Amino acid sequence: MKENQYENCRKVIQEQVREQLDLSRELTDEEIRELIDEQLLQESRKYSLSLREKRSLGKEIFDTIRKLDILQELIEDEEITEIMVNGTDGIFIEKAGRLIRWEKSFAKRENIENIIQQIVAKCNRSVNEASPIVDARLENGARVHIILPPVALNGPIITIRRFPKEPITMERLIALGSISEEAAEFLKQLVVSGYNIFISGGTGSGKTTFLNALSQAIPNTERIITIEDAAELQLLDIPNLVRLETRNSTAEGTKEISIRDLIKASLRMRPNRIIVGEVRGKEAIDMLQALNTGHDGSISTGHANSTKDMLLRLETMVLMDEAMQMPLEAIRRQIASGLDIIVHLGRLRDHSRKVLEISEITGFSEGEITLRTLFAYNEKTGMLERCNSIMHTEKLQGAGYA
Repeated sequence: MKENQYENCRKVIQEQVREQLDLSRELTDEEIRELIDEQLLQESRKYSLSLREKRSLGKEIFDTIRKLDILQELIEDEEITEIMVNGTDGIFIEKAGRLIRWEKSFAKRENIENIIQQIVAKCNRSVNEASPIVDARLENGARVHIILPPVALNGPIITIRRFPKEPITMERLIALGSISEEAAEFLKQLVVSGYNIFISGGTGSGKTTFLNALSQAIPNTERIITIEDAAELQLLDIPNLVRLETRNSTAEGTKEISIRDLIKASLRMRPNRIIVGEVRGKEAIDMLQALNTGHDGSISTGHANSTKDMLLRLETMVLMDEAMQMPLEAIRRQIASGLDIIVHLGRLRDHSRKVLEISEITGFSEGEITLRTLFAYNEKTGMLERCNSIMHTEKLQGAGYA
């Protein structure tokens, strides 16, 4: 069948199915498929559809009505790690570390808007012209970021980052060369011993993946509370786990629940450890205060270009809260007292993701936070190597490491 005939047939069947949908109740997937099959049977004689074309049409129509239209094909491809919809201008994907343009695209802006509303509705969020930016997630745990016009000039923008079905373990990261076996064992001992760890890195450097892998060392006898903008952490084998997610305000009067609100609430829930998916604003002060009030072994992530830059960013984020009016020295003391280790990740030119540096916060001296590099990535050898200074690190003796 010619391409234009195939497209006409798809539109006809799709409209017929939509007309027959019983909007008074929630239809099951099986009922939708039966409606599609009935229409396919009727139209197959008119368009002389082959068995292969029937199957293809059936899936496309089902995906349009029940799933995420043409994006469903990409979401089901486990080799694709990122999907970027630039309005009707085109769709780009990341596959095997390479960014390429997909051959398909949305013909109408309305189709993208329908998908967006479907995504946000399933995780109790809302997005519109008045509030055009939202973070959400798909049923498979993939992270979704959405920006609507008028903020997005070339139409509705969707960015989907998917994670593996099975969380990547530390053993897998060692096999991939992302971290050395010695450094992985060292971090495992720190997690078990209750050291506060902060994971820094740029966009796409693998912070969430590494946090998941690191969390596997947490003893399963502890009570863990995770706090995220959009729930995506995959913590394994922790029976006493509480997962909290932020909520946007809505036009109907639903109140916003922020990261700050959730951190404050978590302190009343008897946590052993608090894991904040990402710190990016005023909530930094609440996290630091939690770390300084007996919640040892907590872990969080943030965007930065190095371990030193992460400290500067934390200072800046605390200063964003004008109500606190804390002097810079007090902020630095809070950071030095609350955090023990910063693990910095990076994405190299060959698209591989690696641990580039592990640094210890050794204290506060002469108005500055002092850092000591324990492991550093050697570009010549392509390995994360132990630094001699770790032999003399007194603060880490409690973890049984020398």
